[in-house]
Amino acid sequence: MNYDQLAKDILSRVGGSGNVNSVFHCVTRLRFKLKNESVAKTEEIKNLPGVITVMQSGGQYQVVIGNEVPDVYKAIVKVGNLPTEGQVEETKEESGKKVGLFSRFIDMISGVFTPLLGLLAATGMIKGFTAMFLSFGWLTDTSGTYHLLNATGDCLFYFFPVFLGYTAIKKFGGSPFLGMAIGATLVYPTLSGLTAGDPLYTLFAGTLFESPIHITFLGIPVILMNYSSSVIPIIIATFFAVKIERFFKNVIPKVVSTFLVPFFTLLVIVPATFLVIGPVSTWAGQLIGAGATGIYDLSPLLTGLIIGGLWQVFVLFGLHWGLVPVMLLNLSTSGADPVVAMSFAASFAQIGAVLAVMLRTKNAKLKSLSIPAFISGIFGVTEPAIYGVTLPLKKPFIMSCIAGGIGGAILGFFGSKMYMFGGLGVFGYPTFINPATGVDSSFYMALVATAVAFVLGFVLTYVVGFKDAAAPVPAPAAAPAPALDPNPNSKYEIFSPMAGEVIQLKEINDITFAGEHMGKGIAIRPTSGRVVSPITGVVQTVYRTKHAIGLVTDDGVEMLIHIGQDTVQLKGQHFNAHVKDGDRVNVGDLIMEFDLQAIKDAGYETVTPIIITNTSNYLDVVGTENASVNEKDKLLTVLG
Repeated sequence: MNYDQLAKDILSRVGGSGNVNSVFHCVTRLRFKLKNESVAKTEEIKNLPGVITVMQSGGQYQVVIGNEVPDVYKAIVKVGNLPTEGQVEETKEESGKKVGLFSRFIDMISGVFTPLLGLLAATGMIKGFTAMFLSFGWLTDTSGTYHLLNATGDCLFYFFPVFLGYTAIKKFGGSPFLGMAIGATLVYPTLSGLTAGDPLYTLFAGTLFESPIHITFLGIPVILMNYSSSVIPIIIATFFAVKIERFFKNVIPKVVSTFLVPFFTLLVIVPATFLVIGPVSTWAGQLIGAGATGIYDLSPLLTGLIIGGLWQVFVLFGLHWGLVPVMLLNLSTSGADPVVAMSFAASFAQIGAVLAVMLRTKNAKLKSLSIPAFISGIFGVTEPAIYGVTLPLKKPFIMSCIAGGIGGAILGFFGSKMYMFGGLGVFGYPTFINPATGVDSSFYMALVATAVAFVLGFVLTYVVGFKDAAAPVPAPAAAPAPALDPNPNSKYEIFSPMAGEVIQLKEINDITFAGEHMGKGIAIRPTSGRVVSPITGVVQTVYRTKHAIGLVTDDGVEMLIHIGQDTVQLKGQHFNAHVKDGDRVNVGDLIMEFDLQAIKDAGYETVTPIIITNTSNYLDVVGTENASVNEKDKLLTVLG
């Protein structure tokens, strides 16, 4: 491959060096941040020799190259006279100014809420099922079982400021426990008890912001509000807390900074939050919630049609995060949310379209992709369906959006609401149960809307059809791929580099690995933070960000261990390599350690693909049939 020529071809088609804010690479991809992505000629780039595909996600324009991406990256930097990865990091603040305000808002919201999504869904499901058990008469509201389950379901949302304090201040670059302390102060139970009895006086009497004053701070009136389940006050408070913390870090000697920095930061930010930030942001949140509800009230049917129809598009571009605060505000202020509720039918429309593709296609690979995509879609995980099936086929994705819009219109027209943040897909039904009244029309219309969306998604896709590449015109015979060992009796055993759950490649969300563009293999969801050598051979490459390592056996089998998905973004944080390029290793030698929980807390998927990167040199690569493996268990068999 001529790297310089490929670099020139890619640069010219992304709009030239002048359209590139920055570029870096991970194991397989060039990751551009472009000033204007619309200028890029995506289809032309996809067709370049040496390019596997192009993905646009997370504000990045990703050109998937494969194993040779380091060399292409070097050529890109040289040919385009672009800053290297380290130089980009130094100018991060400057390049950040070029990012649009809305994009920065979406990035901030996703960074704050993503680490909590799993726990939000889990506690919401418990709360939803508890409400369902109560409604069906399986539990009474006086039983200990009910109270314990209800507390488990309510705990996260009740103490939401504490959890958001951790994730928000971490996103802004501050000390996580400082954010938790601010959040804990907001929900401190004694403060809420001070509102009992007659107030000292009333501020803003006769206005929308009328506030009884029960206590003062240094003579300044404190407006006590209920911050339990609140969202905006803690996010704004942690934003300013980071600024204050940095100031004190610069002026307080390091020898006493460990306790004096948080001491002075809390003394400044907590009173400021109760005196100004909390009341103002709460009022602003109420206005935002009232505005969103007002738009909904103008035409619930039309609003449902738009939100339901465009929800999957919002998800593709991360824009759905803009509605998350609105939903949480509605839940905390009025106890129910009608806005995001109208998106509920969209995932059912998606799996209806996938089912139609699965039944109609004669393409064996597409059919095999559709089955796990359909199953995961039932439980609300639609990314495999979107990226692996409907979006590449275009028409099924459009049909699913139409069906999702009809489902959303039904939900809007009949006023269905979510009463809690809960599970996705079928696990989301209990969120439509009103804790006060039990199962009512809101729940039943959720059933109707999702059924209609599913059936419409299926019928429209099946009738309209799609371009099925099931029976391609036979291509001219090509020369067989060169084989390293043409002996069909040769077998090479690859052992497991880690302990965990075995996942088939086609089931993971990264299309580069799921589509076997890098080669055949298998994936593991690790249960510990250790990686041992799966082979006897040599370490080819330990990537600078330490999230991936390449090895080659003494027999010439080349392989890649890629720890997690998109973990290149961590820039080496939470990883510790025990080997370097060129080191010799034996099966079972410790080669890498990583902080599994910290990577999860940072919002990254930990599923680890183990790929035979020179698969084309062999007849086949066969994975274990076991559901789980331990270190050094037999994992892959490479057939020569």
